[in-house]
Amino acid sequence: MTDSATGWPSLPLGEWQDTCATLHLWTQIVGKIRLAQAPLVNHWWQVPLYVTARGLTTSPMPHGRRSFQIDFDFIDHRLVIADSEGRTETLALAPRSVADFHRELMARLAALGLGVRIWTMPVEIVGAVPFEQDHAHAAYDPDYANRFWRILVRSERVFNRFRARFLGKASPVHFFWGSFDLALTRFSGRAAPPFAGTAPNLGDWVMREAYSHEVSSCGFWPGGGALAAPAFYSYAYPPPPGFASAPVRPDGAFWQETLGEFIVPYDLVRQDAAGEERLLAFLESTYAAAADLGHWDRAALERAPVAGDGTR
Repeated sequence: MTDSATGWPSLPLGEWQDTCATLHLWTQIVGKIRLAQAPLVNHWWQVPLYVTARGLTTSPMPHGRRSFQIDFDFIDHRLVIADSEGRTETLALAPRSVADFHRELMARLAALGLGVRIWTMPVEIVGAVPFEQDHAHAAYDPDYANRFWRILVRSERVFNRFRARFLGKASPVHFFWGSFDLALTRFSGRAAPPFAGTAPNLGDWVMREAYSHEVSSCGFWPGGGALAAPAFYSYAYPPPPGFASAPVRPDGAFWQETLGEFIVPYDLVRQDAAGEERLLAFLESTYAAAADLGHWDRAALERAPVAGDGTR
């Protein structure tokens, strides 16, 4: 349900966990098509999906002389493939296995003359099996898929307000299908030490490219593993000394040691009539902690909020 006072829908992970896991894998299939077709951009910015007024999109991808895109529509619950010559194919978003979704999507692309080859092993998921072998994940609850998307829409609006206040290098607000989260990253402009972390089925070089420069990153995640509830997060790489103990806003935000991130539970935002401002305070305060403790040149990287930055 949507909280009538705030407009943010509830999204208890336990009530849609199977749908979440299936949808995560479906977005990976679509995302890997984008990865296969789009030219490499720094920090892998060519691979995410983007929030739309109906769901998520790859945005246009090249294929020979044509372009095409793939859209998740979480209102009518369908996947739409459209090319630059006006041809379309659609798949129903309904309970079906990952293997079936993969098979039919590839067949629809082939029917449009848009054959694409992808590596079918999911990434950043422990214990995953290739898409064409996954008959276990087959859930799709349209109500919860729609709730998730509506949270992405509201979150993107706040993230873009936050992004607009930064003059330095910043990522788009984009949806990373590997980790299944909406993310935004600000950069100090300085190179970072080589990243030593790992993720399932990802080469070390992939992670080093993602974290080649100092960042303050934030996002929304539906939860899982060490965090069994949806949340907004913020982290820094490399984390400057004292970062984990820095004071941040709003009340209820905390440092999650296992994840190495500041967290504000989604429900704290959802239940607050001023939830967007509470979220913005979290983004601003966690960034300030990273920038101040990391000695970023804030005077050169920031500007004050102005009319038209999304506040009205």
